[in-house]
Amino acid sequence: MAEPAIALEGLERRYGERVALHGVTLRLQAGATLAVLGPNGAGKTTLLRVLATLLRPHAGRAFVLGSPLPDDGWRVRGRVGYLGHDPLLYRDLSGRENLAYHARLHGLEPRRVDELLDAVGLGRRAEDPVRDLSKGMVQRLAVARATLHDPDLLLLDEPRANLDPAAAEALEPLIGRASGQARVLVSHDVDRALAEADLALGLRGGRQAFCLPAGEVDATAARELYA
Repeated sequence: MAEPAIALEGLERRYGERVALHGVTLRLQAGATLAVLGPNGAGKTTLLRVLATLLRPHAGRAFVLGSPLPDDGWRVRGRVGYLGHDPLLYRDLSGRENLAYHARLHGLEPRRVDELLDAVGLGRRAEDPVRDLSKGMVQRLAVARATLHDPDLLLLDEPRANLDPAAAEALEPLIGRASGQARVLVSHDVDRALAEADLALGLRGGRQAFCLPAGEVDATAARELYA
């Protein structure tokens, strides 16, 4: 059997005395999609940041792309694409300059930058400073940054935020199921998240409410997490 993209056993993360994640256990196969559901403050973003090696777990076991965290986090950072609430772009640099910087970090050829700018529909605005772009354009550029290095695992926190339907559809080859990568998808859109996921994790107050094949999750019950 292929190595799982993610394996968690009793994962815990704290902020001081506050427990942000407690007892999270799951296994996501390579190429599969995990939908993470829950209200604000449930621990969804914290989970993504742990998987992205931006936060250290405090207890339990966590493996990403076969490497244990935090000890071997350095092995997987170049294989993970992270799209969070912060676009992680330099506002005074142009879109092209931002992507060129990340391309150099990953040892990529400059032509990859042009390919991604065209893929997200920003070829004509490539020289504009990020501060002059609309929220939707910034989100598209952030998608280009996160997928520039063709990662094996995509960590996506509300990836369609600020996008109109046409823009969201255009990004599907990069961040949708068609991308072929393993994905962790945080979303408040329960129905859509379940429709495009293989596995669904429900969080409430940092604790695991359920972890089931997405087809076995009752959408009405999942929405009760947000009540």
